Amino acid sequence: MTIAALAALTVAPVAVAQTHGLNRADMNLNVNPGDDFYEYAGGGWMKANPLKPEYPSYGVFNDLAEKNRDQLKELFASLASEKHAFGTVGQKVTDLYSLAMDSDRLNREGAAPLKADLAEVAAFRKANLTPFIAKTHLTLGNPFFGIGVETDLKNSDFNAMWVSAGTSGLPDRDYYLSTDADSKKLQQQYRDFVAQMYMMCADYKKKDAQRAAKLIYDIEYQFAEAEMDRAEARDYTKLYNIRTLDQLQQDYPAIQWRQYFDLMGVKGLDWVILEQPKVMAVAQKLMTTLTEQQMRDYFTWEVVSRATGQLSDEIGEASFDFYGRKLSGQQQRQPRWKRAQNYPNGMLGEAVGELYVNKYFAHGSKEKMLGLINNLRKSLATHIAGLTWMSDETKVNALVKLNAFTVKIGYPDKWRDYSGLTVDPSKPLYDNVKAATIYETRRNLDKFGKPVDKDEWGTTPQTVNAYYNPTTNEICFPAAILQAPFFDVEADDATNYGAIGVVIGHEMTHGFDDQGRTFDAEGNMVDWWTAADAERFTEQAEKLAAQFDEYTVVGDLHANGHLTLGENIADQGGLRIAYDAFRQTQQFKDGQQLDGFTPAQRFYLSYGRIWAQNSTDEYIHQITKSDPHSIGRLRVNATLRNIDTFFDAFGIKPGAKMWRDPADRAIIW
Repeated sequence: MTIAALAALTVAPVAVAQTHGLNRADMNLNVNPGDDFYEYAGGGWMKANPLKPEYPSYGVFNDLAEKNRDQLKELFASLASEKHAFGTVGQKVTDLYSLAMDSDRLNREGAAPLKADLAEVAAFRKANLTPFIAKTHLTLGNPFFGIGVETDLKNSDFNAMWVSAGTSGLPDRDYYLSTDADSKKLQQQYRDFVAQMYMMCADYKKKDAQRAAKLIYDIEYQFAEAEMDRAEARDYTKLYNIRTLDQLQQDYPAIQWRQYFDLMGVKGLDWVILEQPKVMAVAQKLMTTLTEQQMRDYFTWEVVSRATGQLSDEIGEASFDFYGRKLSGQQQRQPRWKRAQNYPNGMLGEAVGELYVNKYFAHGSKEKMLGLINNLRKSLATHIAGLTWMSDETKVNALVKLNAFTVKIGYPDKWRDYSGLTVDPSKPLYDNVKAATIYETRRNLDKFGKPVDKDEWGTTPQTVNAYYNPTTNEICFPAAILQAPFFDVEADDATNYGAIGVVIGHEMTHGFDDQGRTFDAEGNMVDWWTAADAERFTEQAEKLAAQFDEYTVVGDLHANGHLTLGENIADQGGLRIAYDAFRQTQQFKDGQQLDGFTPAQRFYLSYGRIWAQNSTDEYIHQITKSDPHSIGRLRVNATLRNIDTFFDAFGIKPGAKMWRDPADRAIIW
């Protein structure tokens, strides 16, 4: 369809900036929507928001996150102007932020805060491996393996002990296993960086640092060889491996497991869930064969690698040079005030969230969101009931699950208590982060054997995101995402349904994607599908995965349709059910154009705009290897090519680049 033909559908469009809803300036009207809808819907925004040097990727999500950072900056400044008694939330937030902002002190201290922990590493003896590992797991990191308490996938009311193994300094196993020239160059740059950190933070001589760096790379390479790739690891059944403590002791005897769990403060443990036994076998081999000095080198790296951001500018810049510039294509570090926010945000997340909500959240948004969610739930129910490929037996189970969804909006009903965490401004930032690590580790381990708290949130209110949790069968929308352009109480329905409506539908559909569908209404990993229905679902899912595999994202690197399958199913489902819910609104029924676009067009334009982003090639490569989300361009163009009503809205016909023949479209939900 040509631009001229599109104009024939409009009524005297007026190019005016709008306070609410869509803005024509965000579009690129020189592009045919049938050729590249991603550019058509968001090209103007991308041109007006070139990639900032402090970002490897910058999109609408980042833009909103920047607004939130400005709000938190204002909030922290307000707190700093007040007096706070020691132990109060105000004192903890203020002092933690101030510690991270104090560049003079950080530069003066250099790597000195690490000395006590490095001295303990220097005194390590293999005869004390179990108690040393336990102490390290509580305080510093997870050498060889790690533990954590999470929901038992087959008993969603029970908190089980999970064990995972392996450590990695690169984003994905492929970064170690790939043998092309670019990968080999990056692997060498990583070894050089590790050696540099040994010299800067642990006083290693150059020769010793290079030896230790090679050791670290070799250890991480062995773990990478044994790992499942990320697409395979999406299969929860492959991660759910029950082992008794006696079996752990028999198969992995380098650790005295009962002693280990006693030292970790975990009582009454008889069995664990082991995520990847092959990786644990590598850990067992390494714990047995590494020399005492090699173990000291390994433990030293565990201390150093997690501390670089808490030390001097020189150390922080060296770390950024690798992880920012070389690995992600990012040109400069974020300003200190943004980096400093990460500490109270991470260590006192809900305490900051409560302050944020009280100051900035429009509480009326919660009621309107509930209305949108109810409309989307009805729409998805209608879709499920109307599926031609699913049997009535499975439909009933799907509808039961849908009706059992728990909805969380804005902020928790009950805020977390941080009274057990001490922030001491007389101690270095490193020591305070270490104290917070111990506090969080013990808090997590204390959940073992207790009922799952299904009121607990998996994110903070100030986070620009949303999620679905299969074990609690819940959808959650934090306060931070309930802002324009995702959600605006003053905007037209088309804009809201195309943005936050699709986000709602996306999270609902996660309950029925390739992973979510394996959980029932109570959050248990139970097969509630007939064999024939599961086969038909898989057939369509494979068709969708193959579509994404066809796309080249950067250089000759293709998208990974299986790694991103769950998110791609959720995008498609979110669009379809949000659009059908939008059809029930008065705006859609009236059919009147607004700013020259029909309601249907505004819906899809709103969706296209929220995924606008500019990214470095390095970043695209990294997330394609490691992230279950497709890049923004594919979330728009590849997904919309399966949506009938999108073609109808813009009059897109065969021959257009966006066109996909109906028989080739993959439709699931």
